[in-house]
Amino acid sequence: MGPPTSTIPGAGVQARSHLLETAYDNSPSFNNQRRRPIPVSITDFRLFDGQNSPQNIAIYGFGLGALFGASVILATMVGTSIPQFWLFLAALGVFHSLEYIAIALFNPTKLTLDSFLLNHSPEYSAATAAGITEFLIELYFFPERKTWGLLNMIGLVMVVIGQAARTLAMFSAKSNFSHHVEYYKEEHHVLVTDGIYSILRHPSYFGFYYWALGSQLMMMNPVCVVVFAGVLYYFFSDRIQYEEGCLIRFFGQSYRDYQARTHTGIPFVK
Repeated sequence: MGPPTSTIPGAGVQARSHLLETAYDNSPSFNNQRRRPIPVSITDFRLFDGQNSPQNIAIYGFGLGALFGASVILATMVGTSIPQFWLFLAALGVFHSLEYIAIALFNPTKLTLDSFLLNHSPEYSAATAAGITEFLIELYFFPERKTWGLLNMIGLVMVVIGQAARTLAMFSAKSNFSHHVEYYKEEHHVLVTDGIYSILRHPSYFGFYYWALGSQLMMMNPVCVVVFAGVLYYFFSDRIQYEEGCLIRFFGQSYRDYQARTHTGIPFVK
């Protein structure tokens, strides 16, 4: 197959594109719009620039998929002494991939590269780094405390339950789900009360709470388990209180009735 061809404006003939030329989208859908240049130079395909471009999506998706695949292989290898560490990295790959997929499927108008949540906040990045750092330090000084056992298994189950709950929440809420608190009610917003929302009032928060705590228990990180529990309680207590104030403003008595028959599933957060 030869190089792609494109119509060069003003030429009236088909010319072969090369690395220094700019092609234009002449599809019918753009007849009444300003034609957009299609990058054909290798220097036009910018990477890691924060834009929701196909090349960035491909790199992020490939990286997360590779992280998951390699981690699962390492976790299941015969003789591995730290399967919990590789399972944690695999869980990270699944978590961030599903965050992007859910927004892409149900809320594409709000889809950005940030929907992967890889750079969600400095606090999230610090928490992830803290968990890995504690594990590696304790593995070096107290390797006997990092052997696989019952507590690791309980942590893994918590991670799976947490991820399942969060994913079900995103797929149940569909276009009503957002990574940000909505301050104004949009026309498409409805009060979702079926599926997992019939049991839990904030299943995505419930899911992340137990996913985060479970990941640290799985890695047997006692310091992070305690710190995460306190920080997550403070964060979700404050966020849920504020968010429910907005939801009462949106839906009035309907939301108050929904509050009365459901719970958050997060300890000490009503």
